[in-house]
Amino acid sequence: MKENLEFIYHIPPRILFGPGSLEKLRNEKLPGKKALIVISAGGSMKKLGYLDRLVDILKSLKIEYVVFDKILPNPIKKHVMEGAQIAREEKCDFVIGLGGGSSIDSAKSIAIMVNNPGDYWDYIIGGTGKGKPIEKPVLPIVAITTTAGTGTEADPWTVITNEETNEKIGFGNQYTFPTLSVVDPELMLSVPPHLTAYQGFDTFFHSVEGFIAKIATPISDLYALKSVELIAKYLPICVKDGKNLLARTYVALANTLAGFVESTSSCTSEHSLEHALSAFHPELPHGAGLIMVSEAYHTFFASKVPEKYIQLAKAMGVDVDSLPAEERPFAFVKAMKKLQEECGVGNLKMSDYGIKEDEIEKLADNAIKTMGGLFEMDPYKLSFEEAVEILRKAYK
Repeated sequence: MKENLEFIYHIPPRILFGPGSLEKLRNEKLPGKKALIVISAGGSMKKLGYLDRLVDILKSLKIEYVVFDKILPNPIKKHVMEGAQIAREEKCDFVIGLGGGSSIDSAKSIAIMVNNPGDYWDYIIGGTGKGKPIEKPVLPIVAITTTAGTGTEADPWTVITNEETNEKIGFGNQYTFPTLSVVDPELMLSVPPHLTAYQGFDTFFHSVEGFIAKIATPISDLYALKSVELIAKYLPICVKDGKNLLARTYVALANTLAGFVESTSSCTSEHSLEHALSAFHPELPHGAGLIMVSEAYHTFFASKVPEKYIQLAKAMGVDVDSLPAEERPFAFVKAMKKLQEECGVGNLKMSDYGIKEDEIEKLADNAIKTMGGLFEMDPYKLSFEEAVEILRKAYK
Protein backbone atom coordinates (compact mmCIF):
# COMPACT_ATOMS: atom_id res chain seq x y z
CA MET A 1 0.00 0.00 0.00
CA LYS A 2 1.37 3.39 -1.02
CA GLU A 3 2.16 5.64 1.93
CA ASN A 4 0.02 8.77 2.20
CA LEU A 5 2.19 11.80 2.94
CA GLU A 6 -0.56 14.41 2.59
CA PHE A 7 -2.75 15.52 5.49
CA ILE A 8 -4.91 18.29 6.88
CA TYR A 9 -4.53 18.75 10.63
CA HIS A 10 -7.53 20.25 12.43
CA ILE A 11 -8.16 19.25 16.06
CA PRO A 12 -9.58 22.35 17.75
CA PRO A 13 -10.80 21.24 21.22
CA ARG A 14 -9.09 22.74 24.24
CA ILE A 15 -8.45 19.60 26.34
CA LEU A 16 -7.99 19.57 30.11
CA PHE A 17 -6.23 16.24 30.72
CA GLY A 18 -5.20 14.47 33.91
CA PRO A 19 -6.40 13.57 37.41
CA GLY A 20 -8.33 16.44 38.98
CA SER A 21 -9.12 18.11 35.65
CA LEU A 22 -12.85 18.44 36.37
CA GLU A 23 -12.11 21.03 39.04
CA LYS A 24 -10.08 23.02 36.51
CA LEU A 25 -13.37 23.84 34.77
CA ARG A 26 -13.86 26.53 37.44
CA ASN A 27 -11.05 28.49 35.79
CA GLU A 28 -12.37 28.15 32.23
CA LYS A 29 -14.57 30.50 30.24
CA LEU A 30 -17.46 28.28 29.16
CA PRO A 31 -19.05 28.97 25.76
CA GLY A 32 -22.48 30.12 26.95
CA LYS A 33 -24.78 31.18 29.76
CA LYS A 34 -27.22 28.23 29.90
CA ALA A 35 -26.26 24.58 29.34
CA LEU A 36 -28.21 21.51 28.38
CA ILE A 37 -26.43 18.75 30.35
CA VAL A 38 -26.78 15.43 28.51
CA ILE A 39 -26.36 12.26 30.60
CA SER A 40 -27.35 8.60 30.35
CA ALA A 41 -30.58 7.06 31.57
CA GLY A 42 -28.61 4.63 33.74
CA GLY A 43 -28.30 6.96 36.71
CA SER A 44 -24.57 6.52 37.28
CA MET A 45 -23.75 10.23 36.85
CA LYS A 46 -26.16 11.05 39.69
CA LYS A 47 -25.25 8.07 41.87
CA LEU A 48 -21.51 8.70 41.63
CA GLY A 49 -21.95 12.42 42.35
CA TYR A 50 -20.45 13.57 39.04
CA LEU A 51 -23.58 15.49 38.04
CA ASP A 52 -23.64 17.28 41.41
CA ARG A 53 -19.99 18.23 41.02
CA LEU A 54 -20.63 19.65 37.55
CA VAL A 55 -23.71 21.56 38.74
CA ASP A 56 -21.68 23.06 41.61
CA ILE A 57 -19.05 24.25 39.12
CA LEU A 58 -21.71 25.76 36.84
CA LYS A 59 -23.32 27.56 39.77
CA SER A 60 -19.95 28.98 40.81
CA LEU A 61 -19.63 30.36 37.27
CA LYS A 62 -23.23 31.68 37.37
CA ILE A 63 -24.26 29.44 34.48
CA GLU A 64 -27.81 28.08 34.33
CA TYR A 65 -28.51 24.50 33.26
CA VAL A 66 -31.15 21.92 32.33
CA VAL A 67 -30.54 18.15 32.62
CA PHE A 68 -31.58 15.71 29.88
CA ASP A 69 -31.14 12.16 31.22
CA LYS A 70 -32.56 9.69 28.69
CA ILE A 71 -29.50 8.58 26.71
CA LEU A 72 -29.15 4.83 26.02
CA PRO A 73 -25.87 2.88 25.69
CA ASN A 74 -26.53 2.79 21.92
CA PRO A 75 -28.11 6.25 21.57
CA ILE A 76 -31.14 6.72 19.33
CA LYS A 77 -32.49 9.43 17.03
CA LYS A 78 -35.67 9.92 19.08
CA HIS A 79 -33.64 11.18 22.06
CA VAL A 80 -31.55 13.48 19.86
CA MET A 81 -34.72 15.14 18.63
CA GLU A 82 -36.21 15.29 22.13
CA GLY A 83 -33.06 16.80 23.62
CA ALA A 84 -32.88 19.42 20.87
CA GLN A 85 -36.51 20.39 21.50
CA ILE A 86 -35.83 20.85 25.23
CA ALA A 87 -32.72 22.94 24.50
CA ARG A 88 -34.78 25.18 22.20
CA GLU A 89 -37.61 25.58 24.69
CA GLU A 90 -35.22 26.30 27.55
CA LYS A 91 -33.10 28.67 25.41
CA CYS A 92 -29.87 26.77 26.10
CA ASP A 93 -26.91 28.25 24.23
CA PHE A 94 -24.46 25.36 24.66
CA VAL A 95 -24.50 21.62 25.34
CA ILE A 96 -22.48 19.59 27.84
CA GLY A 97 -22.05 15.84 27.34
CA LEU A 98 -21.25 14.23 30.71
CA GLY A 99 -20.48 10.51 30.69
CA GLY A 100 -19.32 7.97 28.14
CA GLY A 101 -19.30 8.11 24.38
CA SER A 102 -23.07 7.73 24.11
CA SER A 103 -23.77 10.88 26.16
CA ILE A 104 -21.10 12.96 24.41
CA ASP A 105 -22.13 11.73 20.96
CA SER A 106 -25.74 12.58 21.77
CA ALA A 107 -24.68 16.03 22.96
CA LYS A 108 -22.99 16.62 19.59
CA SER A 109 -26.05 15.50 17.64
CA ILE A 110 -28.39 17.55 19.82
CA ALA A 111 -26.13 20.58 19.27
CA ILE A 112 -26.65 20.15 15.51
CA MET A 113 -30.44 19.95 15.75
CA VAL A 114 -31.18 22.88 18.08
CA ASN A 115 -30.95 25.41 15.23
CA ASN A 116 -31.30 23.21 12.14
CA PRO A 117 -34.80 22.31 10.91
CA GLY A 118 -36.34 18.93 10.13
CA ASP A 119 -35.23 15.49 11.26
CA TYR A 120 -31.71 14.47 12.31
CA TRP A 121 -31.65 11.83 9.56
CA ASP A 122 -32.09 14.61 6.98
CA TYR A 123 -28.41 15.43 7.53
CA ILE A 124 -26.98 11.90 7.76
CA ILE A 125 -24.78 10.67 4.90
CA GLY A 126 -25.36 6.99 4.18
CA GLY A 127 -28.27 4.56 4.38
CA THR A 128 -31.62 6.35 4.19
CA GLY A 129 -30.04 9.64 5.29
CA LYS A 130 -30.72 12.58 2.96
CA GLY A 131 -27.26 14.14 3.26
CA LYS A 132 -28.51 17.73 3.52
CA PRO A 133 -25.93 20.38 4.43
CA ILE A 134 -25.95 21.82 7.95
CA GLU A 135 -26.65 25.49 7.32
CA LYS A 136 -27.53 26.91 10.76
CA PRO A 137 -24.99 27.23 13.60
CA VAL A 138 -24.19 24.18 15.72
CA LEU A 139 -24.26 24.99 19.45
CA PRO A 140 -20.88 24.88 21.23
CA ILE A 141 -20.16 21.49 22.83
CA VAL A 142 -18.35 20.73 26.08
CA ALA A 143 -17.33 17.08 26.53
CA ILE A 144 -16.63 15.63 29.99
CA THR A 145 -15.72 11.98 29.53
CA THR A 146 -16.07 9.46 32.36
CA THR A 147 -14.90 6.49 30.27
CA ALA A 148 -11.89 5.67 28.09
CA GLY A 149 -13.50 4.24 24.99
CA THR A 150 -14.47 6.38 22.05
CA GLY A 151 -12.06 9.34 21.93
CA THR A 152 -15.11 11.46 21.12
CA GLU A 153 -13.73 14.25 23.31
CA ALA A 154 -10.99 14.76 20.70
CA ASP A 155 -12.83 14.17 17.42
CA PRO A 156 -15.93 15.44 15.58
CA TRP A 157 -17.71 12.10 15.26
CA THR A 158 -21.06 11.08 16.70
CA VAL A 159 -22.76 7.70 16.24
CA ILE A 160 -26.56 7.50 16.50
CA THR A 161 -29.00 4.68 15.67
CA ASN A 162 -32.18 5.31 13.71
CA GLU A 163 -34.37 2.94 15.67
CA GLU A 164 -37.05 3.04 12.95
CA THR A 165 -34.75 1.65 10.24
CA ASN A 166 -32.04 -0.24 12.21
CA GLU A 167 -29.32 2.04 10.87
CA LYS A 168 -26.38 2.95 13.12
CA ILE A 169 -24.35 5.61 11.35
CA GLY A 170 -21.45 7.86 12.25
CA PHE A 171 -21.60 11.54 11.33
CA GLY A 172 -19.70 14.75 11.97
CA ASN A 173 -17.93 17.74 10.48
CA GLN A 174 -15.68 20.61 11.56
CA TYR A 175 -18.52 22.12 13.62
CA THR A 176 -19.06 19.05 15.82
CA PHE A 177 -15.67 19.07 17.51
CA PRO A 178 -16.08 19.95 21.19
CA THR A 179 -15.03 23.47 22.08
CA LEU A 180 -13.69 22.25 25.41
CA SER A 181 -13.07 18.73 26.73
CA VAL A 182 -12.27 17.37 30.18
CA VAL A 183 -10.45 14.05 30.53
CA ASP A 184 -10.20 13.33 34.24
CA PRO A 185 -9.14 9.72 34.97
CA GLU A 186 -10.45 10.07 38.53
CA LEU A 187 -13.94 9.94 36.98
CA MET A 188 -13.08 6.55 35.44
CA LEU A 189 -12.09 4.71 38.64
CA SER A 190 -15.61 3.36 39.13
CA VAL A 191 -16.05 1.77 35.69
CA PRO A 192 -16.53 -2.01 36.23
CA PRO A 193 -13.99 -4.49 34.78
CA HIS A 194 -16.04 -5.77 31.82
CA LEU A 195 -16.95 -2.26 30.66
CA THR A 196 -13.35 -1.12 31.16
CA ALA A 197 -12.33 -3.93 28.78
CA TYR A 198 -15.03 -3.21 26.18
CA GLN A 199 -14.23 0.51 26.18
CA GLY A 200 -10.49 -0.09 26.08
CA PHE A 201 -10.84 -2.31 23.04
CA ASP A 202 -12.97 0.31 21.29
CA THR A 203 -10.00 2.67 21.79
CA PHE A 204 -7.64 -0.06 20.57
CA PHE A 205 -9.59 -0.66 17.36
CA HIS A 206 -10.00 3.05 16.62
CA SER A 207 -6.21 3.22 16.61
CA VAL A 208 -5.60 -0.07 14.76
CA GLU A 209 -8.15 0.75 12.06
CA GLY A 210 -6.84 4.30 11.78
CA PHE A 211 -3.36 2.86 11.26
CA ILE A 212 -4.34 0.44 8.46
CA ALA A 213 -6.80 2.85 6.76
CA LYS A 214 -5.67 3.94 3.33
CA ILE A 215 -5.91 7.61 4.32
CA ALA A 216 -3.57 7.15 7.32
CA THR A 217 -0.86 9.82 7.54
CA PRO A 218 2.47 10.16 9.36
CA ILE A 219 0.61 12.18 12.03
CA SER A 220 -2.17 9.65 12.61
CA ASP A 221 0.38 6.82 12.62
CA LEU A 222 2.29 8.44 15.50
CA TYR A 223 -0.87 8.72 17.58
CA ALA A 224 -2.13 5.24 16.62
CA LEU A 225 1.03 3.31 17.48
CA LYS A 226 1.40 5.08 20.84
CA SER A 227 -2.26 4.41 21.66
CA VAL A 228 -1.87 0.69 20.82
CA GLU A 229 1.27 0.51 22.95
CA LEU A 230 -0.47 2.08 25.96
CA ILE A 231 -3.57 -0.12 25.71
CA ALA A 232 -1.47 -3.28 25.44
CA LYS A 233 0.50 -2.33 28.53
CA TYR A 234 -2.08 -0.76 30.82
CA LEU A 235 -5.58 -2.05 29.95
CA PRO A 236 -5.08 -5.42 31.71
CA ILE A 237 -3.98 -3.53 34.84
CA CYS A 238 -7.13 -1.37 34.73
CA VAL A 239 -9.33 -4.45 34.32
CA LYS A 240 -7.71 -6.21 37.28
CA ASP A 241 -7.32 -3.12 39.50
CA GLY A 242 -9.76 -0.42 38.51
CA LYS A 243 -8.55 1.91 41.28
CA ASN A 244 -5.02 2.10 39.82
CA LEU A 245 -5.02 5.79 38.88
CA LEU A 246 -1.75 5.67 36.96
CA ALA A 247 -2.97 2.85 34.72
CA ARG A 248 -6.33 4.61 34.29
CA THR A 249 -4.49 7.77 33.25
CA TYR A 250 -2.43 5.96 30.62
CA VAL A 251 -5.55 4.26 29.21
CA ALA A 252 -7.31 7.64 29.17
CA LEU A 253 -4.34 9.04 27.26
CA ALA A 254 -4.57 6.16 24.78
CA ASN A 255 -8.24 7.03 24.33
CA THR A 256 -7.61 10.71 23.66
CA LEU A 257 -4.81 9.76 21.24
CA ALA A 258 -7.31 7.48 19.47
CA GLY A 259 -9.59 10.51 19.11
CA PHE A 260 -6.68 12.31 17.43
CA VAL A 261 -6.35 9.28 15.12
CA GLU A 262 -10.02 9.55 14.22
CA SER A 263 -9.53 13.26 13.48
CA THR A 264 -6.58 12.64 11.14
CA SER A 265 -7.37 9.20 9.66
CA SER A 266 -10.50 7.03 9.77
CA CYS A 267 -12.04 3.83 11.03
CA THR A 268 -12.37 0.98 8.53
CA SER A 269 -15.09 -1.54 7.74
CA GLU A 270 -14.57 -3.34 11.06
CA HIS A 271 -16.63 -0.56 12.61
CA SER A 272 -19.27 -0.82 9.87
CA LEU A 273 -19.65 -4.54 10.55
CA GLU A 274 -20.03 -3.98 14.29
CA HIS A 275 -22.52 -1.15 13.81
CA ALA A 276 -24.74 -3.57 11.92
CA LEU A 277 -24.59 -6.04 14.83
CA SER A 278 -25.57 -3.47 17.45
CA ALA A 279 -28.10 -1.69 15.19
CA PHE A 280 -30.19 -4.88 15.18
CA HIS A 281 -29.16 -5.93 18.70
CA PRO A 282 -28.80 -2.67 20.67
CA GLU A 283 -28.12 -4.54 23.93
CA LEU A 284 -24.72 -5.52 22.47
CA PRO A 285 -22.02 -3.14 23.78
CA HIS A 286 -20.09 -1.63 20.88
CA GLY A 287 -16.67 -2.66 22.23
CA ALA A 288 -17.87 -6.22 22.78
CA GLY A 289 -19.08 -6.43 19.19
CA LEU A 290 -15.72 -5.21 17.91
CA ILE A 291 -13.94 -7.86 19.97
CA MET A 292 -16.20 -10.55 18.49
CA VAL A 293 -15.38 -9.52 14.92
CA SER A 294 -11.70 -8.74 15.47
CA GLU A 295 -9.87 -12.07 15.07
CA ALA A 296 -11.50 -12.96 11.76
CA TYR A 297 -11.27 -9.39 10.49
CA HIS A 298 -7.63 -8.75 11.28
CA THR A 299 -6.50 -12.22 10.21
CA PHE A 300 -7.99 -11.37 6.81
CA PHE A 301 -6.34 -7.95 6.55
CA ALA A 302 -2.96 -9.03 7.96
CA SER A 303 -2.37 -10.87 4.69
CA LYS A 304 -3.30 -7.75 2.68
CA VAL A 305 -1.05 -5.16 4.37
CA PRO A 306 1.54 -7.27 6.23
CA GLU A 307 3.98 -4.41 6.89
CA LYS A 308 1.30 -2.47 8.76
CA TYR A 309 0.51 -5.44 10.98
CA ILE A 310 4.19 -6.04 11.70
CA GLN A 311 4.42 -2.46 13.00
CA LEU A 312 1.28 -2.98 15.11
CA ALA A 313 2.73 -6.18 16.60
CA LYS A 314 5.91 -4.29 17.50
CA ALA A 315 3.81 -1.59 19.19
CA MET A 316 2.27 -4.35 21.33
CA GLY A 317 5.75 -5.44 22.45
CA VAL A 318 6.16 -8.49 20.22
CA ASP A 319 9.71 -9.44 19.20
CA VAL A 320 8.69 -9.74 15.56
CA ASP A 321 12.22 -10.06 14.19
CA SER A 322 12.69 -13.40 15.94
CA LEU A 323 9.76 -14.94 14.04
CA PRO A 324 9.74 -16.58 10.58
CA ALA A 325 8.85 -13.95 7.96
CA GLU A 326 5.50 -15.54 7.08
CA GLU A 327 4.35 -15.44 10.72
CA ARG A 328 5.23 -11.82 11.44
CA PRO A 329 2.01 -10.07 10.27
CA PHE A 330 -0.14 -12.58 12.16
CA ALA A 331 1.81 -12.00 15.38
CA PHE A 332 -0.43 -8.98 15.89
CA VAL A 333 -3.56 -11.16 15.86
CA LYS A 334 -1.99 -13.53 18.42
CA ALA A 335 -0.99 -10.61 20.65
CA MET A 336 -4.49 -9.13 20.33
CA LYS A 337 -6.11 -12.44 21.32
CA LYS A 338 -3.75 -12.76 24.28
CA LEU A 339 -4.66 -9.21 25.37
CA GLN A 340 -8.37 -10.05 25.13
CA GLU A 341 -7.84 -13.13 27.30
CA GLU A 342 -5.87 -11.11 29.86
CA CYS A 343 -8.81 -8.70 30.03
CA GLY A 344 -11.37 -11.49 30.44
CA VAL A 345 -13.07 -10.94 27.08
CA GLY A 346 -11.43 -13.64 25.01
CA ASN A 347 -14.50 -15.79 24.45
CA LEU A 348 -17.38 -13.43 23.71
CA LYS A 349 -20.14 -14.96 21.57
CA MET A 350 -22.59 -13.27 19.21
CA SER A 351 -25.14 -15.95 20.10
CA ASP A 352 -25.12 -14.77 23.73
CA TYR A 353 -26.70 -11.52 22.50
CA GLY A 354 -29.36 -13.21 20.39
CA ILE A 355 -27.53 -12.88 17.08
CA LYS A 356 -28.33 -15.85 14.83
CA GLU A 357 -26.08 -17.28 12.15
CA ASP A 358 -28.81 -16.94 9.51
CA GLU A 359 -28.72 -13.14 10.05
CA ILE A 360 -25.17 -12.78 8.78
CA GLU A 361 -25.95 -11.89 5.17
CA LYS A 362 -28.51 -9.31 6.33
CA LEU A 363 -25.96 -7.81 8.74
CA ALA A 364 -23.24 -7.61 6.08
CA ASP A 365 -25.70 -5.97 3.69
CA ASN A 366 -26.69 -3.44 6.38
CA ALA A 367 -23.03 -2.65 7.07
CA ILE A 368 -22.31 -1.90 3.42
CA LYS A 369 -25.51 0.07 2.79
CA THR A 370 -25.42 2.20 5.95
CA MET A 371 -21.69 2.75 6.46
CA GLY A 372 -20.23 1.92 3.07
CA GLY A 373 -17.96 4.94 3.36
CA LEU A 374 -15.73 3.07 5.82
CA PHE A 375 -15.37 0.19 3.35
CA GLU A 376 -13.80 2.81 1.06
CA MET A 377 -11.18 3.46 3.78
CA ASP A 378 -10.01 -0.18 3.80
CA PRO A 379 -6.53 -0.88 2.40
CA TYR A 380 -8.18 -3.65 0.34
CA LYS A 381 -11.69 -3.44 -1.15
CA LEU A 382 -13.88 -6.03 0.59
CA SER A 383 -16.58 -7.68 -1.49
CA PHE A 384 -19.99 -8.49 0.00
CA GLU A 385 -19.01 -12.18 -0.03
CA GLU A 386 -15.79 -11.46 1.87
CA ALA A 387 -17.66 -9.38 4.45
CA VAL A 388 -20.09 -12.27 4.93
CA GLU A 389 -17.19 -14.72 5.26
CA ILE A 390 -15.52 -12.58 7.95
CA LEU A 391 -18.75 -12.50 9.97
CA ARG A 392 -19.25 -16.25 9.51
CA LYS A 393 -15.74 -16.95 10.81
CA ALA A 394 -16.34 -14.60 13.74
CA TYR A 395 -19.65 -16.20 14.68
CA LYS A 396 -19.87 -18.27 17.85
